[in-house]
Amino acid sequence: MNGLLLDPHSALAEEITLGALLRCCIRELCGPRVRTAGPYLLASIAGTRVRVPARGGMSLRFTGRAERLAGGVWEPLTSDTLIKLVERQLAGGGEGPGGGFNGEFAAQVTASREAVAALLAARERATPPADPWLASEQALVGGHPFHPSPKMGIGPGSERYAPEAHARFPLRLLGVRADLVAGQGDTSVLDSMGAFPPGYLPLPAHPWQLELLAPDLREPLADGRLVDLGYGSRPVFPTSSVRTVYEPVAGVCLKFSLDVRITNCVRKNAWYELAGAVELTRRLGPVFDRLAERFPGTRWLPEPGYRSAALGTRLLEGLGVIVRSGPWPVCEPGVTPILAAALAASPYGTADVRDTGVPEAAEARRRTDPVTWWRAYVERVALPALDAFVRHGVVLEPHLQNVLVGVDADGLPAQAIFRDLEGAKLIEGRHDLSGLPERVAEALTYASDRGWNRVAYCLVVNHLAEIAATVAEAADPEEERQVPRELWAAAGKVLSGHAEDRGWPAPLRALLSDATLPAKANLGVRWRRHADRAAGYVPVANPLSSMRPDL
Repeated sequence: MNGLLLDPHSALAEEITLGALLRCCIRELCGPRVRTAGPYLLASIAGTRVRVPARGGMSLRFTGRAERLAGGVWEPLTSDTLIKLVERQLAGGGEGPGGGFNGEFAAQVTASREAVAALLAARERATPPADPWLASEQALVGGHPFHPSPKMGIGPGSERYAPEAHARFPLRLLGVRADLVAGQGDTSVLDSMGAFPPGYLPLPAHPWQLELLAPDLREPLADGRLVDLGYGSRPVFPTSSVRTVYEPVAGVCLKFSLDVRITNCVRKNAWYELAGAVELTRRLGPVFDRLAERFPGTRWLPEPGYRSAALGTRLLEGLGVIVRSGPWPVCEPGVTPILAAALAASPYGTADVRDTGVPEAAEARRRTDPVTWWRAYVERVALPALDAFVRHGVVLEPHLQNVLVGVDADGLPAQAIFRDLEGAKLIEGRHDLSGLPERVAEALTYASDRGWNRVAYCLVVNHLAEIAATVAEAADPEEERQVPRELWAAAGKVLSGHAEDRGWPAPLRALLSDATLPAKANLGVRWRRHADRAAGYVPVANPLSSMRPDL
């Protein structure tokens, strides 16, 4: 593929795809063999020397075109060439994930690249939502910056349901015969979403999922266990996860099953996850009350109920919908919720995709007063996430798509809103789960070490490092090297002060003293075709370790 001959959308999709795959390679395949030479990072992949101009730090922000050395001459590196190099190294038994040849890998990366191009084209024709929070949810065209195929599930035609294309659409409404309704908790908000016949209860459904389930639905629709009530009259807006939509009239989010593999997972609500969401909502209410007392500005989005149809496991899971609170009611007056991943999107790089919803005051404040803005950010996001683990034995999984940041009128982070209970877990041994079905209890728990890896990765490597990199990119070029050091020094002071208040518990001591942190190995899990829960970790340099206190 010659990027010089591509249309603008395909050229940008190629740049995004190449950058994400190359970041995965540098992190997971090259490790300590990566070195710097002037503005370049130098690496070797399958015996081929590769270089790319980049800023320092674990976020690997590239500042120019990647190249490979061929016949003694540096020439542009393309994603197709890089795919072949990855295949050669991993299938050939070189260092890295290994696991034999993966015949799906190239097609997955290519499909993701084509999806990004289609999303860019669709986005150009669409109107972004007026709601800044929704705009931020729909801003992630490039997807995960350390994933080889972040958009592979968004194929041709599915742009009509894609948040990045500013989609909006009505839900389909099913009626479930009353004796076959399955669910727990409070789902009364669903009853206002359309008229339904006597003897039935309404079950909103994602239209894409109904297309995928069509063969399984024929019989229950034919014999009256389900009735098709057609499309609803109110539009919904897909959020960043694709399958979760916002219903603005009711002011709630609805998390549907979607039998599509997006990044590493088929996005289906397993039966034990449906029950687990309601159970966690009950258990985490008191925890968040205490966190909010200790850290003003801490909020969360409960998931008070789910509804489905008791028509066998396939349809119970496939039609299951989880009700989640919307973000606006938990925001203080004058505070605007913004998806953290949109705050991490670079407005300064060559792969510039705007309409992020980020308020101008926030952009201006973090550009003119980066350390103050960053310190407020760390205080709002990191402290409650760490205290939830250390004090309460709760893993909140605070990655960039699971946290909303409330920005006040002055552009400063004022609130942190945690969401998505699928990734939230309870540390085993610290909670009484007796009485729960065994599979539900198992899905709700992590061993302590696994939980800490997840917190350290999601909070620092996935989240804070990307925010810090975006803040630093706005700095004057003459201060480019100094600003990241100032940011991490400020973070170290905030976190060490918290650790001291808590008596230096072991996890916080490790966070501020260990030389490395765990980074999730998305390339490895895709190559091996494993489920996301089986993903391993690779070590990356800890930017907080140089600020460790004298312990």
